Amino acid sequence: MKRILILSDSHSHIGPDVLKHVASHDEVWHAGDWGDIKVHDALAEQCPVIRGVYGNIDGRDVRIIYPKEVVFVTEGVKIAMLHIAGYPGKYKPEALELIRKHQPDIFVTGHSHILKVMFDKKQQHLHINPGAMGLHGFHQVRTLVSLELDAGKIQNANVIELKKFS
Repeated sequence: MKRILILSDSHSHIGPDVLKHVASHDEVWHAGDWGDIKVHDALAEQCPVIRGVYGNIDGRDVRIIYPKEVVFVTEGVKIAMLHIAGYPGKYKPEALELIRKHQPDIFVTGHSHILKVMFDKKQQHLHINPGAMGLHGFHQVRTLVSLELDAGKIQNANVIELKKFS
């Protein structure tokens, strides 16, 4: 069993309110718009496995480490991740191509700053946009998503809400 923390749109912010959740997870997945490589560095100090993609605001320092899209398997669950993707019924063509090609169990996206955790019946996967954890944007609540993966099962998904400003 692995505990996963999913986040996105940090926009160069990584505070103690986020880091206190990182240490209790086996992996952190970041769906892009890191803003600064220091976010990666701070996460890596607390958690040995960091997976992610770059977002539209990310520079060369982030893009050297993280690809535009990633597909991987952990605990028997296939995950695909892309920063700008849309959402069920309104996927961008690039996202739909990635989904159809790899048929993930979980599809993680970011960019919108809008929290969405929903099962996509048509594509047969759990769609997760963890919202935004950074201080910049129109969101009023900063959010993260925590879940557990165990032998092909997705369980105990929870939304973690943080104050807008920390």
